[in-house]
Amino acid sequence: MNLDWHNIFINELDLPYTVEIILRTTLMFASVLLILRMSGKKGVRQLTIFEVAIIIALGSAAGDPMFNKDVAILPCLLVFVLILGIYRLVTYLAAKSERMESILEGDPMYIIEDGMFSIEEESRSAFAKDEFFAEMRAVSVEHVGQVRTAILETNGQVSFFYYSDEDVKPGLPVLPKPYSLRSKTISKAGNYACTFCANVIKLEKESKCKRCGHDEWVPAINTCRLG
Repeated sequence: MNLDWHNIFINELDLPYTVEIILRTTLMFASVLLILRMSGKKGVRQLTIFEVAIIIALGSAAGDPMFNKDVAILPCLLVFVLILGIYRLVTYLAAKSERMESILEGDPMYIIEDGMFSIEEESRSAFAKDEFFAEMRAVSVEHVGQVRTAILETNGQVSFFYYSDEDVKPGLPVLPKPYSLRSKTISKAGNYACTFCANVIKLEKESKCKRCGHDEWVPAINTCRLG
């Protein structure tokens, strides 16, 4: 099979069309930045699912006019204005109605309560435990027993509330090396944390967790939080 490399990489591209693409791309990119600036958001971490959908819609509307000479810029700018109008209207309605806000943005979700994972929330959530462990390590959390409460906010951020040093309890380690010691076999008696729900009990032999029914354990640690 012979490939037409000229058609694949260049096709009808000439100098006037190149200049037109540069102008179109600059205008559309500047328009997207302007619309996002008018939305009032400061960064990606503040975005909700609804706002991510708005950005996808803006990107879709901006894409074709950047390089397709058959697509005019003005209709796309009209789409931008409409998207911004919809965003403003929906956020206004959400501010007036808690139910509307809950539908658009969801509700905060408890991930940790009393130093253990919330079983009810974990069963219906889609967050990855490895990513959550990374979030904990980023705020100097060494094990789950240092955390009294952790809440997954609607914008994807996690809010942590810690035990005081004197109230820290043995917990599930979140550092890679201690967590890698997880096993279904109990080699010696001690405090072990369930790797599924972070429940800590004293074990002398293999057993299922009475809280969640799982049987994988890791030695619990009880160090105080630093930082």
